[in-house]
Amino acid sequence: MSWATVGKKAASGCGPGMSMAGVRSLGEQRCLAHTMAKQATMKPLAAAATTTTSNAEAARPMSSSSVARVKKQALERDVIVSVLESTATRRDAKGYLQKYTANQPSKSEAEKMSANQKSTNITTVTEPADVAIMMLRDPQQLVQSTIDGIAKTIAQLRALGLISAVVIECTGDVNRQTFDDQALRLCEAIDNFGKPGAKVVSDIFMGKISDAQPSAYSNPIKVSDRGILKRTFQHGLVPVITSMSARDELSAAKPASADQTVLALTTFLSGLQFDKPPIPDASGNSKNIWRPEKIASVERVILLDALGGTPTSGRGVGVCHRFINLEQEYERLREQLLGPEGSPVKGSTSGKPTTNSHVSNLALAKETLTILPPSSSALITTPFAAANTSPIYAEPRSLKMEESQLGFDGMVTTRKKHNPILHNLLTDKPMYSSSLPLQRIQDGGYRVDPRDSTAATLVKKGMPLTVYPDPRENPWRPPKPGAPRCRLTDKNVDLPRLVHLIDDSFGRKLDVEDYLNRVNDNLAGIIIAGEYEGGAILTWEKPEGVTDQEAYDQGLYVPYLDKFAVLRSRQGSGGVADIVFNAMVRDCFPEGVCWRSRKNNPVNKWYFERSVGTIKLSDSNWTMFWTTLGLCGRQPKLQQYESVCRSVQPSWADKSSVVD
Repeated sequence: MSWATVGKKAASGCGPGMSMAGVRSLGEQRCLAHTMAKQATMKPLAAAATTTTSNAEAARPMSSSSVARVKKQALERDVIVSVLESTATRRDAKGYLQKYTANQPSKSEAEKMSANQKSTNITTVTEPADVAIMMLRDPQQLVQSTIDGIAKTIAQLRALGLISAVVIECTGDVNRQTFDDQALRLCEAIDNFGKPGAKVVSDIFMGKISDAQPSAYSNPIKVSDRGILKRTFQHGLVPVITSMSARDELSAAKPASADQTVLALTTFLSGLQFDKPPIPDASGNSKNIWRPEKIASVERVILLDALGGTPTSGRGVGVCHRFINLEQEYERLREQLLGPEGSPVKGSTSGKPTTNSHVSNLALAKETLTILPPSSSALITTPFAAANTSPIYAEPRSLKMEESQLGFDGMVTTRKKHNPILHNLLTDKPMYSSSLPLQRIQDGGYRVDPRDSTAATLVKKGMPLTVYPDPRENPWRPPKPGAPRCRLTDKNVDLPRLVHLIDDSFGRKLDVEDYLNRVNDNLAGIIIAGEYEGGAILTWEKPEGVTDQEAYDQGLYVPYLDKFAVLRSRQGSGGVADIVFNAMVRDCFPEGVCWRSRKNNPVNKWYFERSVGTIKLSDSNWTMFWTTLGLCGRQPKLQQYESVCRSVQPSWADKSSVVD
């Protein structure tokens, strides 16, 4: 088995977290980071540096405003450089720069455009601002250092091209004054990081408050801001909005659930709040339909809750999903959270069941993403991760990470913490690949505090996943000799699209007839992501010298990953490879699977990180990988795996182009 890596071009996009950046030296990564950062911020910084040098030579001290400007520009550069050095590949950096910096005019250009508009009296249409809607739950429980850290992250996001709109939710026995105090507290913290600062925005939500979970198509709360938010974004200010709603214009505002207000704000900013009826014309036809204005482009929804990301079941306290593909996983995760296993954490400061809070956060992420474009994403994490601080509360709390269960108690680390929010903006990925085993994060060179690696859950609308046959209905088992079995020629499989996927991914033409003759009688199943954007073909293989009946009777069939393919346009982005790989190891072959890859395949690092074991097969060009636990030495099962990996014959049309 081998994933497409023909030549350097293919290697540059060979999987999430695994491009050629994975094999570059540290010096090359730093060089890349500085080059990319310069494109975004070095021009204004160089101008400021020139001013500083000339002033120094003339022995004239800089004014306080000049010093502040230079510090701000240096901070902007350092933000980009520090994150790119440690996390971003060339593909990540290019994607970020194209989206958030390519069309931003310099300050001098902006001033010139403004002067031209005034002289010609022409009004130009500006593009909506890129915005992150951030929900901060219970800031009254946080110490000032955590609030300052969150404010710094908000300022850094703005420096990177993403303005935040923060919704403050205070739960428990609180009143209007608590909301106002906490909104002002965050505003003052943001103002400390320079202009433009932040602005408290109150009394913009109107509608009936309900305890029911709102949906993208049914939310009683609307936004009525009289143009405040648009003007706030135009001036580069961060609106800090209190989560309070009034029934009507004459009623006093009362605390409202962030589930309702965040969804209402997302709908309003996206230009989807249709709260005015159509106006019929003279003939009675409603042609002149009023259309709301799109105030901003909502790129991220960030939910800051002390409970952290969506927890996994049965994997220890504090261990959360790193990535959730809503199209595939939402209903199952919701059932798990509300089922007997539920959330591993018990108790919450808000008085509501913790499990329901996790379900509520996940549902809010789903509903907001329903009305946003597929490129948008949601991030569920803690205020401490957002602030890059440890969980310190203003008052004693019962919620605590049980580090001993993860083996991190007493461990000393020197690696700088990563901010999951900044990382996600620059890479559009979770802190760690979702298919990377937790043990690899703990022991495989990723020696970090578990709060940093598991507290954040990235949620995307994602793509549907098709597994044939469905392992939830029919667990994959070796078929009895002569019994019916699935085939690649079945009507459930679009064979031409599957062949195109393989050809495109590998950069080689498949010998379709030869391949069908080899796998059709021993096919275990296939996994398809999206519209044949990625997939895997898995088979039941026999060790050499074993008949079908012997393999079935003695349990000698080997679960084998025969093809793992991702369209080149989707390699390194969107988590396609992670989605397919997770389905394989969690649902299809939870007891283990083996595969092979050429020894010089650049993707082998990605495979190594996700496998339990690996062996370079002597006298061949293959490296064997497996996910089966407990295999070592010369165990019979390992020998069976090796026999299969040595004996499977490739089925390429250019049989002589590559010697395996």
